[in-house]
Amino acid sequence: MKRLAIIGAAVLAVAAIAIRQSLPPPAQTLTAASTGVRGAMHIHTRRSDGSGTPEQIAAAAARARLQFIILTDHGDGTGKPAAPAYHGRVLVVDAVEISGEDGHVIALGLPQTPYPLKGEVRDIVEDIARAGGMSVAAHPGSMKPQLRWTEWTSPFDGLEWLNADSESRDERWQSLARVLFTYPFAAASSIGSLLDRPDAILRRWDALTARRRVVALAGADAHARLDLSGDDRAHKAVLNVPGYEAVFKAFSVTATGIRFTGNADADAAALLDALRRGHVHTTVDALAGPGSVSFTASRGGTSWQAGDFVPPGEGDIELQVESNAPSGSRVVLFRNGAVEATGEQRLRRVVPGVPAVYRVEILLPDAPGSPPVPWVVTNPIYVRAQDAKPFTRAGPSARAPLYQDGDARGWRIETSLRSKAAVNVARTLTGTQLLLRWALGGTLSESPYAAFVMPAGTLLPAYDRLLFKGRAEKPMRVSVQFRLESGERWRRSVYLDETDREVAVFFDDARPVGATGQRRLPLGQVRDVLFVVDTVNTKPGSAGQFWIDDVQYGR
Repeated sequence: MKRLAIIGAAVLAVAAIAIRQSLPPPAQTLTAASTGVRGAMHIHTRRSDGSGTPEQIAAAAARARLQFIILTDHGDGTGKPAAPAYHGRVLVVDAVEISGEDGHVIALGLPQTPYPLKGEVRDIVEDIARAGGMSVAAHPGSMKPQLRWTEWTSPFDGLEWLNADSESRDERWQSLARVLFTYPFAAASSIGSLLDRPDAILRRWDALTARRRVVALAGADAHARLDLSGDDRAHKAVLNVPGYEAVFKAFSVTATGIRFTGNADADAAALLDALRRGHVHTTVDALAGPGSVSFTASRGGTSWQAGDFVPPGEGDIELQVESNAPSGSRVVLFRNGAVEATGEQRLRRVVPGVPAVYRVEILLPDAPGSPPVPWVVTNPIYVRAQDAKPFTRAGPSARAPLYQDGDARGWRIETSLRSKAAVNVARTLTGTQLLLRWALGGTLSESPYAAFVMPAGTLLPAYDRLLFKGRAEKPMRVSVQFRLESGERWRRSVYLDETDREVAVFFDDARPVGATGQRRLPLGQVRDVLFVVDTVNTKPGSAGQFWIDDVQYGR
């Protein structure tokens, strides 16, 4: 027995040495004065595919010394968000992650919507903006095609430059095995060891900020649930790792220039306003923390912080970076995506007042990743006027009428088996318009729809858009579709509400329904124009009506 005990002790000693040698270095502890409020966003609870309740997650955030969390359970916007609330000393803000066909969108500050937000990301982003919310491209660089962001032309408000789920998906199995081995002994540092600098996403971000403000955030994407079967849709947690607390200790976002008062509604409003303005930076706390960072611009007694716009052409600007970065750190100032200057721990640079975009990364020696992940990433200071309004196309110079008054000649109805629809001619003070009534019957698996079909005619190839006046009895989306002789369909979704307005659907904005070998809508092959209500933006079992008039082609 004594011999066995000696052998057992030797084995344990060797194992302890192996574990100690495998552990990633612990985070450096820094002394910091508060520069704002620190928290985490993109967090899932039991309401979707997470494993914790809001109260449990807030307790984990408190142990990680965070002051806020933003919950983003999966949804379509039709659920009523919970009111901001304090659980202990942690502010809990409710948001939603919406799955689109070409990416997932985090919607911050979104009220309950009158219809489901689904389908194409460009429509989801448009609807979030209309409702007063902030749209953030979630895990844009994911290795998983179903999660990767591909809609780079839509005017989303922000993006996740760093996402915990994406950072784990690009690792080799050896790295993941090592993390599972060290996680029980150094959870946050083990997660931090998986992080890299996502060069492709940062280049995308730099290109976007050259044209408009896009806020960079870090998404925890925390579920505290690992399903070893690989089925991300499963709700049963095989392992509750990585835990919420460990992810919260790995990296965080700091909203600068605000302090919480204890009033949940007022504090949530101040937090969301700071995020919208880009008054936020990311710190990888698994390397060092808590971080204290200030990136400012000043000129003639006026100062600005990261996220702000500095008027150009009024003299030189002094840029200054202050932080509590540990010794050996390197401050990198970027101008229009290229390195402008570097410094140790802090930096001061005088730049001309010409239009440019400046941002900062702070690097620590021996940071993990290839290339190494930055310790801090700030949002830019924009030396230019406020972003201009998005480009709008000129109005048509020529029109070809299709319907203005009278009977709906040639129009017909198409529906799924248990749906109903009707076209009526409604009289107005100046003539008539078409009243389109619909009711979607059947289950979601039956894909219910109601379509109002107009012959395309021979004039369509000579024009570049479809024009019509439209309104609905309640806010909704209608899918305008172009069906080819082959049966292939192309579509563009449009928003209608109680206000009568002219709608323009440009043919080159239409995208195919399903796979196609054609890059653009082949105008000469269009047989029908359809106005479709389906379950992309309408719930089965619902009914309604909308009106259209002055249907024309234009160019």
